[in-house]
Amino acid sequence: MVLTGSILVFLLVVLYVLLMPIILFIDTDTNEYYVQVKGLAKASLEPIKIELLRVKLNVLFMTFYFYPLKYKWSKRNKKEQKSFNKQPVKFKKIVRILKSFKVKKMLLKIDTGDPILNVKLYAIFSLLNYSAGNFSVNFKNKNQLALHIENRPIDMIRSFIN
Repeated sequence: MVLTGSILVFLLVVLYVLLMPIILFIDTDTNEYYVQVKGLAKASLEPIKIELLRVKLNVLFMTFYFYPLKYKWSKRNKKEQKSFNKQPVKFKKIVRILKSFKVKKMLLKIDTGDPILNVKLYAIFSLLNYSAGNFSVNFKNKNQLALHIENRPIDMIRSFIN
């Protein structure tokens, strides 16, 4: 009875992880950068004055902080591994995996500082606004990127297998 219950709980957790969306969010205007597995974990980059950058990791109800620029990575003696024929991932599989991602929001505001180049980009961005995203060129020396991408692990596995 206990074994059956624990197997059922394990299968429900695996199903939950496979079906929950993974979110990548980048916003340069508000300085929000994070990767999130809905309801399970969230890793965000936070700019701080002392260490320049820290990673805040929320797992369930616990919070951890990491300082990636603080640690010195030591060079370890790597053992020689037996080489075997690794087949490279085919380009078609990479394209299928990239197509499984859903872009929820894409906003790009750009100013190059060169008015002539801005006018050329304005024409290109006006054509892109009909099909994808929200692109704009400003002459106010302000740049912004807001990107919100979602994917589910089951979709990536399906695109990789098929």
